[in-house]
Amino acid sequence: MLDERFLTVPITHRGLHSPGVPENSLTAARAAIEAGYGIECDIQPGPGGEPLVFHDYQLQRLTGTPGFIAATDPATLAGLRLLGTNEPVPTLAQLLDLVAGQVPLLIELKDQDGTCGPNVGALPARTAELLADYAGPVAVMSFNPHMIAAFRAAAPQIPVGLTTCAFPAADWARIPPARREELALITDFDKVGASFISHDKDDLMNPRVDALKAQGVPILSWTICSEAEEAAARRVAHNVTFEGYRAAL
Repeated sequence: MLDERFLTVPITHRGLHSPGVPENSLTAARAAIEAGYGIECDIQPGPGGEPLVFHDYQLQRLTGTPGFIAATDPATLAGLRLLGTNEPVPTLAQLLDLVAGQVPLLIELKDQDGTCGPNVGALPARTAELLADYAGPVAVMSFNPHMIAAFRAAAPQIPVGLTTCAFPAADWARIPPARREELALITDFDKVGASFISHDKDDLMNPRVDALKAQGVPILSWTICSEAEEAAARRVAHNVTFEGYRAAL
């Protein structure tokens, strides 16, 4: 079951980042801890499959260097810095050592299949290995239900959820229409053993979200960018993942 703190402590989107404090950096995580917020982070596989705290598949936006993060050699990756700061790309192991159970940690495994399909690679298992001895409130989610099924098989003791939205064709063009409809209706929720969803703020009126909430399923919402958006989201959601302002504690 999802730790109650995931419903009571607002969650920073990729850490408490700000100008000079890059998203998904250890400094952003440290700022969230100091402020008393939870942390949401993204995980991509790096060289050799090591779980790294990084949102994009490509390095360009965050490091100014072209190439895919999973295909970059370790020496090059170690020398990269985030958004012109001195912040390196953190490993999940480093983040876990820093957080150490002080605040809720919400980990999103990025889809490796390209179509939210079954080709998930080693990322779920590698993440499960790192979390095996982690003490503190932690949960794992993904847009790809196959990713969550694989993670849960490796770490059944850790609560898992689905990151969800309306899956519009413009944003998910590689996914066949019938599968996009299934994902939008969150049909895999029970099949993968999910215990919560983190849903797009712009699709909270989805009847399936209402049905899950009526069943007692915790509803989180992303990505909230203002007090007004938070107030609107909380009419449906139990908690928010936020950025760009300070959510009330």
